[in-house]
Amino acid sequence: MIEKNYKDYSEIIAKEARNLGVKENGIVLMHSSLSSFGLVPGGAETVINGILLALGNMGTLLVPALSYQYVNERNRVFDVRNTPSNIGVIPEYFRNRKDVLRSLNPTHSVCGCGEKAKDILNKHYIDETPCGENSPYHLLSKLGGQLLFIGCGLRPNTSMHGIEETIEPDYLFKGFVEYDVIDYNGQKSCRKCKRHNFKGFVQRYDRVQNILEKGEIKNGKILKAESYIIQAENLWKKAKKALSKDPHYFVDRLF
Repeated sequence: MIEKNYKDYSEIIAKEARNLGVKENGIVLMHSSLSSFGLVPGGAETVINGILLALGNMGTLLVPALSYQYVNERNRVFDVRNTPSNIGVIPEYFRNRKDVLRSLNPTHSVCGCGEKAKDILNKHYIDETPCGENSPYHLLSKLGGQLLFIGCGLRPNTSMHGIEETIEPDYLFKGFVEYDVIDYNGQKSCRKCKRHNFKGFVQRYDRVQNILEKGEIKNGKILKAESYIIQAENLWKKAKKALSKDPHYFVDRLF
């Protein structure tokens, strides 16, 4: 038996992503774990090419490129071109693609490519919080976008921070930090932005399954990876309502 080549695997990923609910010419923000797919020739490149194929020529792919482990109170420099992401192989591969742009936020940047990527990413720098109203996380819900989780469960859901920021539960913010942000032109500017806290709490964003109705969340397999897709607008509406009733709904206290 001849092993399938990279293109074959990308086409399988595209087909299964479409079956799950990825919309052609749509906007998807993806969280993922490469190891969950099983053996994939070409690794992260094959996965990204598969999702781009599912989205089509007019689609837009967004991937968080969080850098809070590298950019913090001890190291306050964020270089949009060179600061790595700290959340896995796929985001780091995507960040380094030539066709990919990155938003200007020191700790919770987003990378993107496709039809609407520039418009979605280019105002993130305005916010003084990681996931504010000009962030891609917030804009996704207004543009009919989808959240795609591949092999990572539902806990790594950065959009939930954006929802939390509209409510400001007591665990969320730690205070302002002044960062040096270096843009694509090599220009450095000082940006003040709040840091998230969560000290004494563990995030339980998997509880979104309890608030979304049938049809608002769908799960299935992409290769070997258990995957989920959610309409961002539904998540924001239902999760904001849950947080308004119970500000600790999506966290557990550690002590």
